[in-house]
Amino acid sequence: MPLFLLLTCLSSTVTLVSPAALDPCSAYISLNEPWRNTDHQFDESQNQPLCDNHMNGEWYRFTGMAGDAMPTFCIPENHCGTHAPVWLNGSHPLEEDGIVQRQACASFKGNCCLWNATVEVKACPRGYYVYRLARPSVCFHVYCGHFYDICDEDCHGNCLDTTECACSPGTSLGPDGQTCFDENECEHNNGGCSEICVNLKNSHRCACGVGRVLRSDGKTCEDIEGCHNNNGGCSHSCLGSEKGYQCDCPRGLVLSEDNHTCQVPVLCKSSAIEVSVPRELVGGLELFLTNTSCRGVSNGTHINIVFSLKTCGTVVDVVNDKIVASNIVTGLPKQTPGSSGDIIIRTSKLLIPVTCEFPRLYTISEGYVPNLRNAPLEIRSRNHGIFPFTLEIFKDREFEEPYRETLPTLKLRDSLYFGIEPLVHVSGLESLVESCFATPTAKMDEILKYYLIQDGCVSDDSVKQYSSRDHLAKHFQAPVFKFVGKDHKEVFLHCRVLVCGVLDERSRCAQGCHRRVRREVGEDEDSAGLQSQTLTGGPIAIDWED
Repeated sequence: MPLFLLLTCLSSTVTLVSPAALDPCSAYISLNEPWRNTDHQFDESQNQPLCDNHMNGEWYRFTGMAGDAMPTFCIPENHCGTHAPVWLNGSHPLEEDGIVQRQACASFKGNCCLWNATVEVKACPRGYYVYRLARPSVCFHVYCGHFYDICDEDCHGNCLDTTECACSPGTSLGPDGQTCFDENECEHNNGGCSEICVNLKNSHRCACGVGRVLRSDGKTCEDIEGCHNNNGGCSHSCLGSEKGYQCDCPRGLVLSEDNHTCQVPVLCKSSAIEVSVPRELVGGLELFLTNTSCRGVSNGTHINIVFSLKTCGTVVDVVNDKIVASNIVTGLPKQTPGSSGDIIIRTSKLLIPVTCEFPRLYTISEGYVPNLRNAPLEIRSRNHGIFPFTLEIFKDREFEEPYRETLPTLKLRDSLYFGIEPLVHVSGLESLVESCFATPTAKMDEILKYYLIQDGCVSDDSVKQYSSRDHLAKHFQAPVFKFVGKDHKEVFLHCRVLVCGVLDERSRCAQGCHRRVRREVGEDEDSAGLQSQTLTGGPIAIDWED
């Protein structure tokens, strides 16, 4: 179990340059603190760890003693004035590339990318870079700067011709024609590694997943054969047998999905995330989340912490095909004088990262009114859950009062007001209704179907979409209809919903109506293993006779 002491966060001193300009190359905040540099090693006995929790998506440039640019290689922990230094996991762009997105990684406990976030980078005309940096989710992360080599041009011959800089192996010439930047070998054929490639200064190394080790070639991986070899890759106990071996955890901990790492049980639900830490693991420590006002409560055997997706400093982000909610449980010795609690502790630091993953894509089926017997979508598991949506039928165009107690009778001349409603409202996310179609039965694969929305576009001119204050909610109005035939007196709706990040300008949600996306993008997302869930409810009788 990783251990860590969280101390007071200190703000950085910054210099604001030309805030009125729109171009980030001339409107940025200068980061010039010497402790940001990769050469600055943090000494916990003399200083407190620093943090960049004051950052909020502004543009920054590394200058002065902080360095020339962000390092593009893994930085060991306890550098850059903090415990978990943040580096750029990707190469710097060229000037003609414009603004690009890159991954920023924080190094801690031997893991070069224990935490990551998406940042934006732009190469500026005078040979420097600016970065749009996100606020770290916890308080011991600091964005690093690095001094890169400056090429000294030697004069040969008559010195009339302009010479060019030559960079050493493992580096390449930057846009200013003088600075030699580290090359990210992992961007090309994964650095020759069969599994994990870690970029280092002027070099790289290969690594393997849990339960596997590098072969003598330093590139390919093989399974660990037993407990005698690196403890079988187990984080705690390794139990051998004639048939092989298996990892075992202390009481109160559970095996993660890799079957090798022991972790604290985490319950991911639509309304709350529940963490249960064994009391014997905690000792005399007091547990709290990123927002220190959220603290653990003891039930005698465990310390329990309950929080939601929008409280206690929880960070919600969209990563590939998932919505990821993360927080961190930190333990510190109790500071209350004369406390009647534990009088000794066996550890002074405790750090437990907590992550819940939710799929982005959902299929929701419903009759004209919700089935009152259905509960909200929910998967109870250790670290996965369902981001909940419901399909509601509303009484009017205000979309405030849905039908709940009684089932309405709708005539063909009436208007149908329906909407996709999130049960949890989280900022930073938005949704796209990719499709909505109607069927005369509850079966989604019914041959007879009629599309109201397809490929994010309204297919029926009579359908009207309303704006909503919540980026996740979508509201629509359509005339009540029925399928041809006396036997068809029921209508079911089926809607496909995709969740994206609001700030991701290249996401499918940002594209909106796109006729060609359904075949090209939709199939890719399905192949990525996106989970979908179905709610089937209703129906109501339609009064279609005069």
